[in-house]
This record gives sequence, C-alpha cells and structure tokens, in this order.
Amino acid sequence: MSSAANAINATLYERLNFNFIRDLTPIAGIMRVPHVIVVHPSFSAKTLPEFIAYAKANPGKLAWASPGVGTAGHVCGELFKRMAGLNMVHVPYRGGGAAMADLLSGQLQAYVGAMTSSLEYVKAGSLRALAVTTATRSEALPEISTVSDFVPGFETSDWGGVSGPKGTPAEIIDRLNKEINAGLADPKIKARFADLGATVIPGSPADFGKLIAEETEKWAKVVRFAGIKAE
Repeated sequence: MSSAANAINATLYERLNFNFIRDLTPIAGIMRVPHVIVVHPSFSAKTLPEFIAYAKANPGKLAWASPGVGTAGHVCGELFKRMAGLNMVHVPYRGGGAAMADLLSGQLQAYVGAMTSSLEYVKAGSLRALAVTTATRSEALPEISTVSDFVPGFETSDWGGVSGPKGTPAEIIDRLNKEINAGLADPKIKARFADLGATVIPGSPADFGKLIAEETEKWAKVVRFAGIKAE
C-alpha cells in the first residue's frame, strides 16, 4: 500500500534507503479520504469563517491538534494556516485516537485529520465539523462546506493505493490494475468506503503515478516552508 504518508515522508526524512517515486511502480489507486476540521461543540465558532475570524483575532492562542508530526493531518493543517494567514499552535499527538479523546472531553479546541477518525462523532453531535478539505463536498457530510469555499484553491486529502517493486513486469501490473478496478466497481465495496467517508479512485497505473508525483511535490513544499522535522 502506498499512501499520502509516503509522499510526505519523501521530504520529511532526510535519509531514506529508498526513493518513493523511483523505486516503486504504481499499480492502482484505491481510495481518497477528506481531512476535516472539527471542533468541540462548546467552541464559539460554528462555521469556518467564524473559526478563521477567531484565529485572526487571537493570534497564537488557538490550539489545533493532529495525529502527529509529519502526518497527513499535520501538513494539511499547516497548509491551511498558511493559505488562510493564521497563527495557530500545533499540538501533535501520537495517533488520532488520543487526540479524539481530548477533543471529545473539551481539552482541545480543534482537530485536523482524516474524516475516518471523526465521522461517527460528528454524526452523533459530539463534535462539530466546520469544513472538509477536498475540492468538493463529501457525500458522508453533504451539508458541510469545503475549505476552498472560503480559502480559494485549498485542497487536500488522505489517499491510498497499491504499488509494486521497481521493475514489476507490465503484465502483472496490468492484471492487478484490472482486478483492483473491478473490485472498486462493486457496489458493496463502494458503499463500505462511503460509510467511512471515503471515495474510490479507480484508474490506470499512469493515473495513480500522476497522483503520487503531484502529492509528493505538493507536500515537499509544505514540509519545507513549515520547517517540519521528523521526530
């Protein structure tokens, strides 16, 4: 499995014993999951514009959490801060579960992470979703706006797919791609992904390779300008 984490790690770590793009062969994309900006229901901001206004009125005082340093949620939040012109304090956790526990108890103000970690709490009313980070609204939370509605050009997501070793024979790549795409076309599989807030991303090996290259370049810029260092 290749994921957004691999694209981020390509720059996050100064020394890796492999090159993500050079040493892997893209086979097929599987799914894409929006990140979502969520807050505790007691927080004053009820919309993303109100959240942005609060952050700008209280520079350096609003704390937001992510699943950890260098995670997809972290770099997403850093990109949001930069594009929205905000000064917020990042609180990294060791996984989304611990962050969710503190957010649900009201010890945290905001969280940025994959929708899969917060969807059930948003639907139950335990957390308030302010925006999803994909370019279009999520079918799982159709009433929630996108970040790009208020921060033009903003788009991020978590994603995953299948890659093979460098030099994998073309006939194997084509066979696996065909079978994976057939699976993704199954209504039950699509529905299960939808339950998790994800959408399937069928396509050719070239399509998945293009996604990998674009995401690796995109997150390299974010890691550098935010000065993120691996722990």
